[in-house]
Amino acid sequence: MMSLTADEAAATIVEFQQNFELAGVSLDTAAKDLHTSPLHLEQVMNLNVTRIEEPWILRNYLVKIILNHEREPVPFSKLTGNPKRYRFLNHQYIEEGKLA
Repeated sequence: MMSLTADEAAATIVEFQQNFELAGVSLDTAAKDLHTSPLHLEQVMNLNVTRIEEPWILRNYLVKIILNHEREPVPFSKLTGNPKRYRFLNHQYIEEGKLA
């Protein structure tokens, strides 16, 4: 993930938890949708990632579901804006939307 302070990482983890609850999907459903295991999905939610793009993929997934339910997602303090502005991210990987 981007270089985050301990406080920023803790805030991002809470934001993931809140948005996951708002999305109203089960861990198993989200894992299936993202082509991964529930364990790996939990790791991404806790910022224990194998690729720095993974939090962006999960963020995009959750925001899309929440907006489809006509709700407002909890804003992310660090995963903001368009990830394409970060040249070090693999945008094609993010757009595929898979955590496999």
